[in-house]
Amino acid sequence: MNWSSLSARLLNSSLHELDRVMATETVKTRVVILGGGFAGVEAARYLDRTIATRSDVEVVLVSEENYTVFTPMLHEVAAGDLEPMHICNPLRELLKKVTILTASVESIDLTARKVSISYGVGLDHRQLSFDQLVLALGSETNYASVPGAADHAIGIKTLGDAILVRAQVLGLLETANVEPDPVRRKAMLTFVIVGGGFAGVESTGAINDLARESVTRFNQLDPADIRVLLIHGGAVILPELGEALGRYAEKNLRKRKVEFKLKTHVKSYSAGTVSCDDGENIPADMVVWAAGVSSNPALKSMPFELQKGRIVVDFTLEVPGHPGIWAAGDCAAVIDPISKLPYPPTAQHALREGKRIGKNIVARLNGGAAKPFEYKAPGQLASIGRRTGVARIFGLNFSGWIGWILWRTIYLMKLPRFEKKLRVGLQWFLNVIFERDLAQYFTRQDVESLNRLLNVGKKKADSAKA
Repeated sequence: MNWSSLSARLLNSSLHELDRVMATETVKTRVVILGGGFAGVEAARYLDRTIATRSDVEVVLVSEENYTVFTPMLHEVAAGDLEPMHICNPLRELLKKVTILTASVESIDLTARKVSISYGVGLDHRQLSFDQLVLALGSETNYASVPGAADHAIGIKTLGDAILVRAQVLGLLETANVEPDPVRRKAMLTFVIVGGGFAGVESTGAINDLARESVTRFNQLDPADIRVLLIHGGAVILPELGEALGRYAEKNLRKRKVEFKLKTHVKSYSAGTVSCDDGENIPADMVVWAAGVSSNPALKSMPFELQKGRIVVDFTLEVPGHPGIWAAGDCAAVIDPISKLPYPPTAQHALREGKRIGKNIVARLNGGAAKPFEYKAPGQLASIGRRTGVARIFGLNFSGWIGWILWRTIYLMKLPRFEKKLRVGLQWFLNVIFERDLAQYFTRQDVESLNRLLNVGKKKADSAKA
């Protein structure tokens, strides 16, 4: 038998079969969405219902978490009013046709139209090619180059931040209950929040409620030693809601023993001391930083026009000069065609921007034209704790108990999935009946164990690469 001839015939047959398969195989158009926040997930949900069902289209969502967080309720997790699972939805429950990759974005090559992502403990790398790209990477806590803030303060932007805030408050109460030195004990019971916007004010109300309602169950602590202080650079808190509601919120929080330092900026936070630009030094073992956000680091090296760190887009949310590349949410500067000013980076705007991008991508792939984004927000709301809220809806101001009811009703309706709505509603009802839970689920030992496992995993990954 001529084995060489037989091998040649088999090889030629395999190559012909491969050519036939490749010739008949449909080349897929790939849409890659970067970011699992409001804008990215809403774009993915729209595409999941439409073109993701087609055999010639692949939609990929890259997110650092395998869930999306309903951020307007973060402060309720920080206060212990809701459990973390109540306000997060698994992406695989929301998206059935979209491919979900849990990874971090490292870089974007616009020329090659490829995205480099890293994943796993060892930070392995992979590249994704794209035909259409949605940038919805959100933003990060901006510590404004304040010395010590990034190392020692806690943000209030992620689910992990909210969990850590609650754990830190309860942990300091427990530690102060043991501490014999009254000076050290007062520093442990001083909680400073920096930033008077929505996140800062809502966190202030949450921390104040948690600390003051919990301290009565510690027999070694004096409730009078609890100090909650909000530092804000402006003259009025909640400036987005107008001066009247801002003044109301401040007055209400003052009645609940919250202190304010307005028209003041933090110069540094080190050695457990907050130094302000008015010369005051405040001993505090806990600082929550809610004084603004900055753009995602992956975007800083991109050749896009930026406006205050956000990508400038046209009225259709496409990046000018870069066909097929779109941006939405916190990382995009979307101009209101009426006011000619950027839309605020709020959840309600991000949701609608994401959906508009989804519609425009479908239109573009079907040979149609993209449509401009237009949206007029009906209003904004804030919860300031103790069954009190403030709201401005259709130009009308609401405050107190009515504002709180509006806040809870509107955001409960906006929370994705009936299961989560039911869980949150039941938890709110149970909170009226039972006392606040003081269990500290996340402790120093948990942090040490996590760090140990991460270090072991990294060493294994490094050894495998070597």
